[in-house]
Order: sequence, then C-alpha cells, then structure tokens
Amino acid sequence: MDLHFGDSKPTDEERAAVDALLGPPQSSWEGADRSDADLRWARGGREARERRDLLLPGLHALNDRIGWISEGALDYLCRRLTVPPAEAYGVATFYAMFSVRPRPATVLHVCTDLACAAAGAADLCAGVEARLGAGSGVAVERSPCLGLCERAPAALAIRAGDPARTAVSAPATVESAVAAGGAPGSADDEPPAVMAVPQAGDPSLVLLSRVGVVDPADLDDYRAHGGYTALRRAFAIGPAAVIREVTDAGLVGRGGAAFPTGRKWQATASQPDHPHYLVCNADESEPGTFKDRVLMEGDPYALVEAMTVAAYAVGAHQGYLYLRGEYPRALRRMEHAIGQARARGLLGDDVLGQGYAFDIEIRRGAGAYICGEETALFNSIEGYRGEPRSKPPFPVEKGLFGKPTVENNVETLVNVLPVLTMGAPAYAAIGTAGSTGPKLYCVSGSVDRPGVYELPFGATLGELLERAGVRERLRAVLLGGAAGGFVRPDELDIPLTFEGTREAGTTLGSGVVMAFDDTVPLPRLLLRIAEFFRDESCGQCVPCRVGTVRQEEALHRIAERTGAAAADDIALLREVGRAMRDASICGLGQTAWNAVESAIDRLGAYE
Repeated sequence: MDLHFGDSKPTDEERAAVDALLGPPQSSWEGADRSDADLRWARGGREARERRDLLLPGLHALNDRIGWISEGALDYLCRRLTVPPAEAYGVATFYAMFSVRPRPATVLHVCTDLACAAAGAADLCAGVEARLGAGSGVAVERSPCLGLCERAPAALAIRAGDPARTAVSAPATVESAVAAGGAPGSADDEPPAVMAVPQAGDPSLVLLSRVGVVDPADLDDYRAHGGYTALRRAFAIGPAAVIREVTDAGLVGRGGAAFPTGRKWQATASQPDHPHYLVCNADESEPGTFKDRVLMEGDPYALVEAMTVAAYAVGAHQGYLYLRGEYPRALRRMEHAIGQARARGLLGDDVLGQGYAFDIEIRRGAGAYICGEETALFNSIEGYRGEPRSKPPFPVEKGLFGKPTVENNVETLVNVLPVLTMGAPAYAAIGTAGSTGPKLYCVSGSVDRPGVYELPFGATLGELLERAGVRERLRAVLLGGAAGGFVRPDELDIPLTFEGTREAGTTLGSGVVMAFDDTVPLPRLLLRIAEFFRDESCGQCVPCRVGTVRQEEALHRIAERTGAAAADDIALLREVGRAMRDASICGLGQTAWNAVESAIDRLGAYE
C-alpha cells in the first residue's frame, strides 16, 4: 500500500479534533512523539486499517471544528487510520459540505433547488451575496435541496467550532439569512416539526399520529402513546413471524423502488454468513423530499423502535442510521433518543430483558445525493467514495462490510410499527390491493398549505392538492422529485399508487408532489434539474458522467434558440436520455432524463 504522506503538519486544534474521535495516538507511526520502541517494530497497522470506516466521521470532526480540511489535518487523520492520503483526498472532495481549501468559519448554504427556485431563491442569493461581501467572515454557498421545501426559500448557516453551531432561516429573507449567518445558534430554534404537518391532530393519522402530540424528547411520553408495543409483540411472536406479518401486510419500500420489504428481510435472515447488519437510509436528498426529517424531528423514538424490530427480525445486532448532514436538528433529536433508549435498556446488550443485543450508530452524510443509493451508502459508511457497486451480489448477500445487510428508509421502517400493532390483515385493508397502507407525501410549491400529508394509497392527486390548497393557474405538477416526471393540470385524477402512476406513464417515487403555477418559468426549472444531476453524478460510469453534462449543455442551447436548432437539440436530448437510462450503473443516471422528457412530451415545454 503506497501511503505517500506529505510534510504538512496539523495544527494543535486539528490534532485535537481527530484525537477527540480516535483517542490519543499510541505510537509515532500514528503521529505520536517518537520513542525507541517505535524504531524496533510498527504497531497498530492492522488494527488501524480495520477502523477505515471512521474516515468519514474523522473528516466531519475536522470540518466541524475548523471549517475546512487542510493538507496537514488530512495527513494526520490518514496516519491514524493507515489510509493512503490520495484515497482520503478523494473521499473528502466527494462531498459538497467539506472543503479542502481555506474558507471562513461560517458558511451560509442558500438552497437554489426546485421549490426554493420557484419561491425566489435567485433574488435571495443575489441579495445575501451583496450584503455579505468578501470581508464579512461568512462564505455564501449555493446549495442543492436542504429538505426545508415546505418553508422555501431556505438557508442553513454552519459555524465551525467546538461545538459547531447551526441556524436555519426558512422561509428566508435577505435580512433573516444574513442574521442567521452572523449568529448561528441552535437548530432547536427552528419552528417545531408539527408546523410541517397540516393534518396534525387528525385522529385518522397512523404514521404522523404522534407528531405534535408527543414530546419528541420524552421517552415516557412516547411509551404512553403506544410506544414499544410493536417491539413487545415482535418478541412475543419471534423473528420468523415478524417477517411473515410484514410480508402478509404487503409493505413495500417507500423510497421509490417499491421492493417488497418482507422478501428483503427474509432473504437477509436466511443468509448463513454472519454478522448481519441493518442500515436505515435517512439521507433523503431528492429535491422536494422532507418527510423523513419531519418523522425524525417529531417522533424520533418511533424510528429507534422500528429499527430494533427490523434488526430482531433479520438477526442483526448492529444498526447504522445514515443521516444527511443538512439535518442538524434531526441529528440532535436522534442522538438524544438513542442515548435515552440505551440508558433505559431499550438498546444495548439485553433489549427489554429478552436476551437480544442491538445497538444503533449514527453516521452523518456530507452532501451527496448519490449516497441515497444503497450500495453507495455502504461505501460511504466504510470510508470510501460514495460510488454505487455493481449488482449482483445484492446487499442481502454482501452488503455493508461484505456481510448480509437490510437497508430501508425511515418511512418504510416506521410503517412496520402499525403492521405489528394493527396486524397484517388490518394494515393490508388500508390502501389498494397493489399498494397497501398509508403513504406520506411531501407537498410544496404553488400551494397554500405545504407540508407532509398522510393519505391511504389510492387517493387521487387532485384530492391531495385540494387538501394542500392548490392555487389557480396551475401549470404543472412534478411527481417524484427531480428523478420523477411532470403531469398536466388535466391529469389530477391519477391515483396515487405505485401501479396507478405507472399506468399513467409517470412515477410516485418517494412521494414528492411539487405544484407550479404559470409564474414559474418551466425552461429554467428544467435547466436546474439538469444542473442538479450534473453536480450529483458520481462520475463512475461514462453514460451518466458524460450524459448529464450533455443534457445540461443542450438545455442551455435550447433556452437561447428556437426553431430547427431547438429541434436538433431535443433529438439529441432523447438520444442521450436513452443512453443514460439503458447503460448507467445506478438509478441516478437511469432517471436523470425522466423529468425533462415528461416536460417535453406532456407539457410541450419548448413549443
């Protein structure tokens, strides 16, 4: 292994940030002062290499404390973990939230993605940049979706230090964004999660029933409202029966792929190779998606319980919660919930006195949409670039650390609780035969009451938008986010089911519903989608790496020209789109053309 360490040295503060995570170095090989013993043998190499998965937390520790990652700091972290600096540099530069160049301690991320773009993000950015000049001590960065779409436009300020401090401004004005950048405080200063749930208090709610009703910090309050009933039933009936209940309920993944959850769990549980792992994907980076954030902020113990049930069913004793880096309050809430559950015997070596051991570790993402793909997420946790793996082998056979792994998102896991408390027949009676149970929808854009809505599968798009107060002069609705597709205002009778949207030639995806009226310039919106995919492509495969760039270039040309020249570029877009869809390794490249194609064919975007 070629390490090639440089001569740069870490500062005392950088060394302290790494040592706070890894502990003090044990030998000069790890960066301690040289001793005679170190000249006779090298110590800690194999043990350090086995901690490669701490590379991402180490980069976070440096970025949180200093605000950026210097060459000396990176070298020191690499010595501690025996990671080649070139590989660590590749990881550090993979994520949007890290910087390997000097920058101010305070960074103000201003969202410029779809919902915020429609709400005036361009003017907000211009105003903030004009107010915060070069000498302000605040770096302004235009950011992809921050997951605050119900309060667009949004800004997130992060000030490095020990500890790092954050502030959210949403809906943001120039004045409030500048104030957030000037004095980051606590993510708990944000409006409560219940403000994102217009249906709060509705007795028919299942997944959102506790949001706004239960104190998210109080474990006893959670248990008083039915908490841990599902886990007790799981222990009573055993792992095989839990999987059978989930299978009979017809629960499918809520991340967009709609794969049967029970089948995934059974395939993992039956693997003879051990240990088994459970990974919760809370890296919801699809523009327009914020339901998982609301669940984690408003009902964090539900996710802890659901992960415990899932792990028990598949025989896992270690779980990882991969939480997107732009969710500081969700991070605080989940850290508190996990700590309380551990202290009360609901996590640890003997969960509920049943002789079953399970614990959860939080791993923070750092701004990479591609890490929503399950195998890219595994690589990220393991300390590598978040690039997707080729399949097969599938994660149920060889997933995290090469072991059988179940990966589900937050909404999917939280659905397991009502499956066990209601019973599979009662749960399956909700929704339709092909899409059972309740579904969460993230509604934003040109509506009066944006937020997370819970409806049974089978409700129509029109019924959902009526609840949200859709405005007049509706121009288009985007289903599924940037990877989804547009539908026309005369298509609002589409049933919101996986099979219904498929028959209508579109997709339900993760539940994004963005409404746009005729004041939103559609060509600019499509260009932003193309820019998003160009930025977020990991670059591993040629069809996606080149295709996303060619798509953006063609849309730029179309915006400037009309007639025959535009027709030529539309033909080129179709060819590039087909190549990406057919040949890309993962879903990012395979869906990068969907929204643009639907806008051209269904909306006549360039006619």
